[in-house]
Amino acid sequence: MQVHPAGMGSVGASPMTGRLDAVEVSTGEAPEFSVIWLHGLGADGHDFEPIVPALTLPVATRFIFPHAPVRPVTINQGMTMRAWYDILSLDRFRVEDEAGIRASEADVTTLIEAELARGVVARHIILAGFSQGGAIALHTGLRYAQTLGGIMVLSAYLPLRGSLEAERAAANADTSIFMAHGSYDAVIPEALAVDSTRSLEAHGYAVEWHSYPMEHMVCAEEIGDISRWIARCVSAAAAS
Repeated sequence: MQVHPAGMGSVGASPMTGRLDAVEVSTGEAPEFSVIWLHGLGADGHDFEPIVPALTLPVATRFIFPHAPVRPVTINQGMTMRAWYDILSLDRFRVEDEAGIRASEADVTTLIEAELARGVVARHIILAGFSQGGAIALHTGLRYAQTLGGIMVLSAYLPLRGSLEAERAAANADTSIFMAHGSYDAVIPEALAVDSTRSLEAHGYAVEWHSYPMEHMVCAEEIGDISRWIARCVSAAAAS
């Protein structure tokens, strides 16, 4: 992940227990809301940690940034790196690593359940992710059996779309979905995200779509929109 402009300071982190190791940051004492935020291919849980101070939120919120497992990635000549699933082809919809996607879905579900065990209700949990992480956040959130507070998808797309109709959970049919992409993205072309958005809308989901003149990265304008969207999700959940 690249952030523009650079220079935002990092914040303190502490490890959490669970199936995946993770960086954890809280914006205040006794947070009642949680954001589980998944990094992109080859990064780790520290990647989005610097964004937290730039977000203006109405309540104390816990951010959980898990580290993806290390695995070989086919399109990168089989090199091992942190990845939520293998990428078998540049044509992401032609052949997909279904086993890897579903394994990461199980890992993220475990993280959600860990927050539930801490006393955070499902409506107070937001799933978020960038690139591969965004794909897993979207895949998992649409299938999760309890209503979540929101799903944020940055520079990503909808994986395993052919199974969505049979597997989607009614509990998240009306959950707020934030999708954002760079119009100059050469890693995951914006057309893939637009196509995914249309597919979601065809299934009846309401998607808040944002496009920015940027590459495969996050920009300052996007961070502002993310901050406002999370604040709306938090306010809506608190009022429900």
